[in-house]
Amino acid sequence: MGVRTVARRLVVAVAAVVVIASCANEQASAPTSPIASSTAPSRSEGVPDLGVPEVVAQGIEVPWGLAFLPDGTALVAERDSGQILRVVPGRTPEPFFEVPGVVARGEGGLLGLAVRDDYVYAYFTASDDNRIVRFRPGGPVEVVFSGIAKAGNHNGGRIAFGPDGMLYVGTGDAGQPSRSQDPGSPNGKILRLTAEGAPAPGNPTPGSPVLSTGHRNVQGLAWDRTGTLYAAEFGQNRLDEINRIEPGRDYGWPDVEGGGGADRGFTDPLLTWSTDEASPSGIAIAGDTLYVAALRGERLWTATLSGADLTAPRDYLRDTYGRLRTVAVAPDGALWLTTSNTDGRGDLRDGDDRILRFPAR
Repeated sequence: MGVRTVARRLVVAVAAVVVIASCANEQASAPTSPIASSTAPSRSEGVPDLGVPEVVAQGIEVPWGLAFLPDGTALVAERDSGQILRVVPGRTPEPFFEVPGVVARGEGGLLGLAVRDDYVYAYFTASDDNRIVRFRPGGPVEVVFSGIAKAGNHNGGRIAFGPDGMLYVGTGDAGQPSRSQDPGSPNGKILRLTAEGAPAPGNPTPGSPVLSTGHRNVQGLAWDRTGTLYAAEFGQNRLDEINRIEPGRDYGWPDVEGGGGADRGFTDPLLTWSTDEASPSGIAIAGDTLYVAALRGERLWTATLSGADLTAPRDYLRDTYGRLRTVAVAPDGALWLTTSNTDGRGDLRDGDDRILRFPAR
């Protein structure tokens, strides 16, 4: 797999000025959270001018999870192979670790990654379930949490450590919507765990890992500068969602898709799109901007965090790189983005799949 160390001279349709991205390998300080951006340098306030990205890596097979090591380099999960790659701008990606027991079928496989202290955490589909493991490089693999029902789709899979040091997990209903309303099932939920995989102190129900219920398929988790959690959720036929997550709230699935459930005790989303415009997977927050990677929509959405609202949604990169799976803010403030055209649902482009990096601006 090759790596291009110069920025591609493609004009981003939404950019006001074509800017050639720097290919310098910037050294970064250790993040307190691998995905949350509260301590990362802020990108431009207001509507961002993304400029032109550096292609950090290409020829990656179905990249899914993305997390950063304390030295600022990236780990990228290949969904179907079970491989985790170390990706550094200006270098050829190299094998980091192969997660044992990964069963790739449909939307399942090696999914989300997170980093905490000297542990790497991975969410993946095994022979009997979806589960979370952790390991130190060169050390044994320890199961942290198991028993999340698996299926050919709706496996969730995003994991991230929050500002409170707890491990947050987005799960899916694994094709059975009733699980989302079952308090005894971890499916169709957002879970909040300790680093060891136990139910976190302060959860709505003591002894339960469940933070919120009524989700269809959560693949995006991010926090704003106040520590508020936001999640991306796939709709079924009509509306995809961005939700502000509050402990103990029910977000309505399968009774509600999109808004209109508040009068029945459900929490309505802050923002919705039609499913052909979005299919939102990873999300990230930098400053007052929410970034949303869209699969079916084949674009990068942004919205402005404005008090209790999300305003001014705007799309970037439409039909430029195809399906977009994961977006994350690196410790140095750069925005990383992965494509997902080798997953069997995209139209292949030369070099797919690729990892893109927009330098901090």
